[in-house]
Amino acid sequence: MQLHELKPKTRKQRTKRVGRGGKRGTTSGGGTKGQKSRSGAGVKPGFRGGDNRLWQLFPKQRGASKKPGNSSPHRKHRFYAMHRVKPAIINLGALNAFSNGDTITPELLLERGIVQSLKRGVKILGNGDLKKKLTFEGKIIFSKSAREKLGIKGDAQ
Repeated sequence: MQLHELKPKTRKQRTKRVGRGGKRGTTSGGGTKGQKSRSGAGVKPGFRGGDNRLWQLFPKQRGASKKPGNSSPHRKHRFYAMHRVKPAIINLGALNAFSNGDTITPELLLERGIVQSLKRGVKILGNGDLKKKLTFEGKIIFSKSAREKLGIKGDAQ
């Protein structure tokens, strides 16, 4: 059997064609007067009786404006805000809870309950002092001040 040979078990029921005389009366189920009773007429999707369409109420992307060709970034909606994905933050002082020589990984931080999620990554800030010798492994981002305190050179993460 091929795909084009498949047929449904039940027959298709045709929809009743309304508005062509018959036993349904003068308006034939189309109601009386108004936009929706006219032949061929209908309301566009999203039409709310002359009010703004729902998607017009929402903030536009950065740089979007009403005039074509004008993409000034200063014309964005007043409620629009960029939502950056921020990593989970830990201060250096919080790492003193670990014992000397421990290897710190994002998974270990999640296991100990210091971080709630690893979706957005982990970042260590330079608040506090680290009094233990620890090894860092995995995707951990260090702030500039944390790098200085730990003695990490360059853009090492």
